[in-house]
Amino acid sequence: MKPHYIVPVALAAGLALAGCSGDPAAQDPKKPAADPAAAAVAVAREYQEATMRLDWHRACELSTVAKRHGTVEECAGRNIGPSPSPSAAQSPSASATPSDDWSPLVRADGSTVQPKAPKTKTPGPDRASLGPLTQEGQPVQVPAIGNHPAGWGVMFSYAVVWPTSTSTSREALRVVEEGGALRVDQREDAKDSDISHGNPVRDALTRG
Repeated sequence: MKPHYIVPVALAAGLALAGCSGDPAAQDPKKPAADPAAAAVAVAREYQEATMRLDWHRACELSTVAKRHGTVEECAGRNIGPSPSPSAAQSPSASATPSDDWSPLVRADGSTVQPKAPKTKTPGPDRASLGPLTQEGQPVQVPAIGNHPAGWGVMFSYAVVWPTSTSTSREALRVVEEGGALRVDQREDAKDSDISHGNPVRDALTRG
């Protein structure tokens, strides 16, 4: 006679529930478990793109309270700065011609010296053109330092293009959790000394 094994009712019920519940990601492949590193990269990218297009209101919304140093509106206002006064701007025509009360220089023989046309500079762009944003390496976990809590470090690079020169800028961002959301708490330029090390993101964000 073969032995019979009796499975307790409670255990059987538990196994049945385990088969129905289990890992949510295993139940629905369309909804994988959240990836904190990928979420940090997404927030860092949105923040960096906002600063590149000078959308300071959005950049401040994505910043921690400590980084904002005030409300979102106060933070955005400090970055945008005051608007120039119309009276402070001088028209090109006024600066390109002599004033009405200008008197020509008279030589000893009675001849006059005609005024020379002022040299004008070819107008150029007020700011550089910024190239596409590229993620440098993988996000890394960075420890707390000073007033910055521990979080994720992400680095991006982009081209800075002027009419006569082009350079590459690299910036490291610290993304931390605050109030149930991920926000940028620190932004540092990555120096050549950081790039030459094995972990440039960590070095840039923990530099003393």
